[in-house]
Amino acid sequence: MIQRRVVLDKLKEELVKANVRLNEEVKRIVAEYEGPFSDVIKENYIISEKECLPLCQDTGILEFFVFLGHEVVLEEPIEKTLNSAVEEVYVAYPFRYSIVSDPVFERVNTHNNTPVVVHVFQVEGKKLEIRFLVKGGGSENLSTLHMMNPSAGASEIKDFVVEFVKEHGAKACPPLHIGVGIGGTADKALVLSKLALTKDFSERHPDPRYAELEEEILRTVNLLGIGYQGLGHGITAYSVHVEHFPTHIATLPVAVSVDCYLCRKGKIVFED
Repeated sequence: MIQRRVVLDKLKEELVKANVRLNEEVKRIVAEYEGPFSDVIKENYIISEKECLPLCQDTGILEFFVFLGHEVVLEEPIEKTLNSAVEEVYVAYPFRYSIVSDPVFERVNTHNNTPVVVHVFQVEGKKLEIRFLVKGGGSENLSTLHMMNPSAGASEIKDFVVEFVKEHGAKACPPLHIGVGIGGTADKALVLSKLALTKDFSERHPDPRYAELEEEILRTVNLLGIGYQGLGHGITAYSVHVEHFPTHIATLPVAVSVDCYLCRKGKIVFED
């Protein structure tokens, strides 16, 4: 059995880290950037880490991807543990509460940044892997879905993604991490596009055809000249990742999700 307290404590540690310490991949890239407000961007993450303050005032909605081994035994439903961890962290630290209880009629703040969004994937084995994204409103508002013609090929998919970033990318505090979900159903494609954002920048798709598509999209996006914070200097995107799934013969859903330049995320693994 994986103890609730073990999961809770480690998750709380990673949630704080994601909000106050800049992702190491991002830090290496930002450290080399010289352009408008580069000193301010660097000063921000140095102060955040030193003072344990949020990197951004929008401390987001938490989205979790749980890979639950079929032999894993938990003390309580994993969603309950995830909500407890987020509540304890966001109440204890100066992180903004960003969640409203009803999306349309009341929009009353829940005052603890819960409930969280959880996707559970049942897998074989005794391992529990939890990945998460801290999704700010700016990047989340750029999520999109397009039901393409099923005869469309890789070039059409690339054009769709690039045109979308060209039109909207500056709104999400670039450089961006771009996730593309292809196939499944409409909702599956959107989840896949989010799951793609949990990958490290250096990872490439194991299928060389999709790896080439990732690289082509990245090259073309970085020719757009949007740059840091939309100011036209530096790169527009750090990396592009594609996740795909079998789909119906008459459909081709393609979804795009992005992360802002902070790329706040985390991953923890437990063995039962």
